[in-house]
Amino acid sequence: MQFNEIEPPSHLRGIVHRFLELNTDGALPDDYRFHALPDACTYIVFEQLETKIAGVCKLQASSEELNLGKMFHYVNIRFLPGVWQGDRSQVTHGMIDTPYLGDLPLIDINQRLSKQGLVNKQLVLSEFVESLVDSKLVVANLVTEKIFENLEDIHSVADMAAVCEMSTRQLQRTLKRSTGFAPHDFLKVLRLQQTLSGKDSSSYADQSHFMKLYWEASWKKSLTQQVNHK
Repeated sequence: MQFNEIEPPSHLRGIVHRFLELNTDGALPDDYRFHALPDACTYIVFEQLETKIAGVCKLQASSEELNLGKMFHYVNIRFLPGVWQGDRSQVTHGMIDTPYLGDLPLIDINQRLSKQGLVNKQLVLSEFVESLVDSKLVVANLVTEKIFENLEDIHSVADMAAVCEMSTRQLQRTLKRSTGFAPHDFLKVLRLQQTLSGKDSSSYADQSHFMKLYWEASWKKSLTQQVNHK
């Protein structure tokens, strides 16, 4: 099994966390079960083994187990929390396993990706994200940026609201609308990510070491313990 992550170009780093690729070299002896962390990010998922399968998805405020099967090849765009502005009714939870029927050109992009090497995949994905920026389907989120930059000084929802120069009620509405998370849950997710990645607050979008460990090993027991502890 191989895991690759690709940094977005500098002008997209306020929008995209990483471009990710996960694939098997051949059939695994057993289904691969991916134990997903709570996550406030939105993903666009491309299934390379069946290019009609793609979509937009989010994980949840609790850990979840995703069965990827014995053979898989996924390419993902992982957007930073709160930047996705598209139709939320089309955002699913967990992995994508059905043909895409929405308005975005995801099937065309998936077919282009299937013919490219890793470097050219980055170019295709970057061009696609640029088109999403131009159409305002993704927009940098100044509120979550402030939270990331000041995470070390935030110990409560009231602290978070003060950093964002909002009332707690305004923050509640803003985060719920832009990320789908209430402030308390959003802070819990960021703290978990921070703890497991070993990075400081400004490096929330740079979890490469943790992501590699997480994709390549089964951490179900330890992750469950830490999530329950939170």
